[in-house]
Amino acid sequence: MGAINCISNQTKPNQEGDTRNKTLEHMESLSKASFLLLPLLLLSLFRHSHGAGIAVYWGQNGGEGTLADTCNTQNFQFVNIAFLSTFGNGQTPQLNLAGHCDPLNNGCTGLSSDITTCQNGGVKVLLSLGGSAGSYSLNSAAEATQLATYLWNNFLGGQSDSRPLGDAILDGIDFDIESGGGEHWDELVKALNDLSSQRKVYLSAAPQCIIPDQHLNSAIQTGLFDYVWVQFYNNPSCQYSSGNTNDLINSWNQWITVPATQVFMGLPASEAAAPSGGFIPSDVLISQVLPQIKQSSKYGGIMLWDRFNDIQNSYSNAIVGSVN
Repeated sequence: MGAINCISNQTKPNQEGDTRNKTLEHMESLSKASFLLLPLLLLSLFRHSHGAGIAVYWGQNGGEGTLADTCNTQNFQFVNIAFLSTFGNGQTPQLNLAGHCDPLNNGCTGLSSDITTCQNGGVKVLLSLGGSAGSYSLNSAAEATQLATYLWNNFLGGQSDSRPLGDAILDGIDFDIESGGGEHWDELVKALNDLSSQRKVYLSAAPQCIIPDQHLNSAIQTGLFDYVWVQFYNNPSCQYSSGNTNDLINSWNQWITVPATQVFMGLPASEAAAPSGGFIPSDVLISQVLPQIKQSSKYGGIMLWDRFNDIQNSYSNAIVGSVN
């Protein structure tokens, strides 16, 4: 018995050492695995959070407050200044900012400081082309290239003696093309994208939810749009209606297949903003719609038409905490 005890006492320290070494090896292995898994975990979290936000149109109602006020709410990631509503077909490009300012007497150059305020707050500011009531078209590839040059020199990173919005450099161009045919918009997109080699020009589109969009389909198919905020309103076949989300979600599932970096669900900010329907009460959006559309890796957030209606209905205030 004594001899056995003696052997036991001699081997015990070795067993403890082996156990300690194995534990250290195991911890080292876990550390390496954790190090390797960390980027995947961060990527997973990023994909889940999406970095989503709200885009809003501003400029078509003098009662919606200033551009700086809009950005200072901290509700918005993007603001589209609406609209450059006259261009093409030999016309001099012309802004229409409703009751805010008169571009004909250089009255909109004061917006430069507001634009800078927005950008300093992390908001991207884009100029929106078109609208539902403008006079615009592109009749040739040459006209598309000319317009791209005009936009670059007068609103983006170029130089011009007469910049309608002052010296501030906008972040990009939005396409809200609802008339003027479907040709040459793709050439305008390509021409603007080429200018990104000098300074990044963000590109967005606001097609109708009926797919393919009759005006912007060829432009969207270039794959050059950073953001596509689809108008899921005023189109009964693909919008929310009377508590039914089926048509809306079916259309969304088609739109997330288009070649764009991010897709946003465009919505009216109040019932009055969309006479032909599509308004979704904020509680329904939060409980029924967002959980479904957030599942897509292309989900970018919500677009609202427009800031005036948003103020009347406090819509962005109600949803901003749930969009991301």
